[in-house]
Amino acid sequence: MESQTIISLGILDVVDILLVAYLLYRLYAMIRGTTAMAIFIGISVVYAFWLVVRALNMELTGAILGQVMGVGMIALIIVFQQEIRRFLLYMGTRYLERRHMPFSRFFAKSRRQFSSPIIAEIVAAATQMGREKVGALIVLTRHNGLQEIVEKGVQIDANVKARLLENIFFKNSPLHDGAAVLSHERIAAAQCILPVSQNPAIPRRLGLRHRAAIGLTEESDALVLVVSEETGAISLVEDGEITEGYNATSLTADLQQRLAV
Repeated sequence: MESQTIISLGILDVVDILLVAYLLYRLYAMIRGTTAMAIFIGISVVYAFWLVVRALNMELTGAILGQVMGVGMIALIIVFQQEIRRFLLYMGTRYLERRHMPFSRFFAKSRRQFSSPIIAEIVAAATQMGREKVGALIVLTRHNGLQEIVEKGVQIDANVKARLLENIFFKNSPLHDGAAVLSHERIAAAQCILPVSQNPAIPRRLGLRHRAAIGLTEESDALVLVVSEETGAISLVEDGEITEGYNATSLTADLQQRLAV
């Protein structure tokens, strides 16, 4: 009687499959539309070719590719440095947002967000600059304080006031270039340089200000408000995604939903 192999699938096996599927999905979501996607496909093709070579016992080619695959993990870390950073930041941020998780309250307790009066000042400044077509880039920090970006800018540490934000981005102001970073309900710094996104899927009509906003939100959990100098249009950028066409009412409602304590 021929023996039959029975595949046993337990709960841990299901969890293992779901975990791998989730990790692959998050990886795809982060590199989709970027140059890293092409690199990932190239690495996958090389790995598949290596498996075929091993199966055919092609010793010379297999030895060469084996040396390449031996340092593959280090190469992956270097090539996907930004994507790994974004993934770890995503996981850490989601952990801190779940207050019932162990130690999450301890790490997040000092990370206040933005109260309604502060949001009102931000909205007043943004709408006024939009009417006057004054370009602005305002970073609203959350769990990630962006201290490294604040330290490279001009540190201010002032109360959040609409008139002060308008003066910072006034065209003749020495601080109008770059971004203003708001943290702990204060204006932490101005003239801050943000990383520019290299995503080729960004529409060409969006300028450097919008690309910088997208670049920062690809690497952090910050929310970035952009006022276009060309059109006066107000946009919000979060997780690399841009939402356009705000007025005072819709901007207030959206900021309160995303930022209010």
